[in-house]
Amino acid sequence: MTVALFTHSACLRHEMGEGHPECPDRLRVVLRALEHPDFAALLREEAPVASREDLLRAHTPAYVDHILGLNPGPDELIALDGDTLVGPGSIEAVLRAAGGAVAAVGAVLDGWARAAFVAVRPPGHHAEAARSMGFCLFSNAAIAALVARVRVGRVAVVDFDVHHGNGTAAILAGREGMFYASSHQFPCYPGTGANPALRPGGIDVPLRPGTGSAAFRAAYSDVLLPALDRFAPELLIISAGFDAHKADPLAQLRLETSDFAWVTAELMRIADRHAAGRVVSILEGGYDLPALAASTAAHVRTLLRL
Repeated sequence: MTVALFTHSACLRHEMGEGHPECPDRLRVVLRALEHPDFAALLREEAPVASREDLLRAHTPAYVDHILGLNPGPDELIALDGDTLVGPGSIEAVLRAAGGAVAAVGAVLDGWARAAFVAVRPPGHHAEAARSMGFCLFSNAAIAALVARVRVGRVAVVDFDVHHGNGTAAILAGREGMFYASSHQFPCYPGTGANPALRPGGIDVPLRPGTGSAAFRAAYSDVLLPALDRFAPELLIISAGFDAHKADPLAQLRLETSDFAWVTAELMRIADRHAAGRVVSILEGGYDLPALAASTAAHVRTLLRL
């Protein structure tokens, strides 16, 4: 068994205006990097459209209907909040992004892939049950986790994006068999995740601006990974944001490309112990294009056990 790659060209047609950091080129550079011969073994799959039933696992009916009812005209952008917009190609993109995450869960739980990487946009971890936020419309990782929870008893989401995944945390909070862990810069957008203590249903690990490789790895080794190991997930979902890289323009952590390979390998060791190696990784942030491409490649090479 190998690693499946879920993506769709519709995710390139989601536009939020000239100069917006969450742009189609983000996905283009990721897919270009994954054309390298190192990735020949990937099973390349089209991300399907998410069903309304699956969207409703994480979002309110009124919110789902509002988003799906948006119909911008040619060259029109509809602002949902200060930094999240919808254009003519956006609705299919958000449905493919959520649908790819759901399909990836099916691939690993059905056993035809050991792990999966979901290369889609827009990202999802800031989207709340009834609100868009921070470039995100539907909470892809939370939807995937709730779909998985129907089939397995314990599902963990680990989020190493530089921003706290407030939406994922809020949607999964208090749900039996769910664990959400996040490492992120604080203070930083969206202003949540300040408490470093273990909390019911997960753990937040805030990192000071300027944090580099040694402190990041120590935070995982000493705090986050032991908590995850105690939870013993039967499926591990990764919110894979690469904006903690030192080159990223939207925050001030100082990680190297190699740190993303390291943390992926550490998470896979826990998945090997408790989840038969089953990992679903979903692309979140990353806004310096060369750093995003290199970090994603390092992450997927590790998923492939190269």
